[in-house]
Amino acid sequence: MSADSWKVTLPCSRAEAEAIGDAEFAAAVLLVTEEDEAAGRWRLDAYLEAEPDAAMLAALRALVSEATPVVERLAAQDWVTLSQAGLEPIREGRFVVHTAAFPAEAAPGGRAFRIEAGQAFGTGHHETTAGCLAMLDGLAGRRFGSVIDLGTGTGLLAFAALELWPGAWAMATDIDPIAIEVTAENMAANGVSGIELVAADGARELPIGERTFDLVIANILAGPLVAMAAEVAAICAPGAAIVLAGLLSTQAEAVVAAYAAQGCGEARRIVRGDWTILLLEAPAERVVGVASEGDRVAWATDS
Repeated sequence: MSADSWKVTLPCSRAEAEAIGDAEFAAAVLLVTEEDEAAGRWRLDAYLEAEPDAAMLAALRALVSEATPVVERLAAQDWVTLSQAGLEPIREGRFVVHTAAFPAEAAPGGRAFRIEAGQAFGTGHHETTAGCLAMLDGLAGRRFGSVIDLGTGTGLLAFAALELWPGAWAMATDIDPIAIEVTAENMAANGVSGIELVAADGARELPIGERTFDLVIANILAGPLVAMAAEVAAICAPGAAIVLAGLLSTQAEAVVAAYAAQGCGEARRIVRGDWTILLLEAPAERVVGVASEGDRVAWATDS
C-alpha cells in the first residue's frame, strides 16, 4: 500500500446507487451513502490506493449523472478505516447484521443475519433500518400471527419479524422486482423460509383477499407513508401494531396525523439521528368497509 491513498466523491441518485452496487472496479472500493432520503440524494465515494488518472475519473463519472468529481488525498490509515465504513457488524437488541467480509455471531438467544452491502436497501446500517430492528425487538413480548413488510428491500426486517414470531404467516413486498430477487437470495443465504414474496406497489395490489395483518412494517419514505395511510390501515387486523420508518424527524408529525385520521394512534417512537421510527396501534374494532372521504377514511365496524 502506498503512503497515501485517494478518495473520489460524486453525487448520485437512488437509482444510480442501486446500479453502483453491482459495479466492479479492481482498483477501487465503491461505497454509496444516503444523504437525504426524502430528497433522493445519495453520494458515491470511491477509495483508491493510487491517484486517479483521467481514465479512472471518466469511469467513475460514467456511473452517475453529469457531475464534477471531488478528489481528496487521504493518509494511509484513513484508507483502511474509511473504505470499510458502514460494513462493520451492526448489533440491535438480539440481532446482528453483518456481511461476508465482516462475519459476526449473535449473543446466546440472538440471531445473526448476513446481508451484503450494495444488493438493495435495508442492510441495517442506516438509522431507519437499525431503529426498526430495535422497535421489533421491543415488541418481542407481544404475539403476532401474521406479519407484512411493505417495501422490504433486502428482506431484513421480515427476517427479524419471523425470528421473533416463528409461527406467524409472513409476507414481504416491494415495488422493485429486483428487491424481491435480492430478498429471495438473502432468504437462502440465511436459512430463512416461510415468507411469501410479492412485487407490488403499496398494499392495494397485494394478493391477500380478505387477509389482515397483526403486524405491519413499512420502512419507506414519509411521502408514500402519508399517501398510503388508508390502504395500510385497511390491511390491519384489530389492534394491529404498525411500525413506520424512513421519515425524518421533521416529518414525523405529518405521518402521525395521516394515520390518526385512519384511527391509528401513536404508541412509541425511537429517534436515531435525524430519523424517527414510529410504533402505531390500529383501532381495536375490525374494519369491514372503507369509504373514501377526501383524505380521510370512514370506518365501518362489525358492531
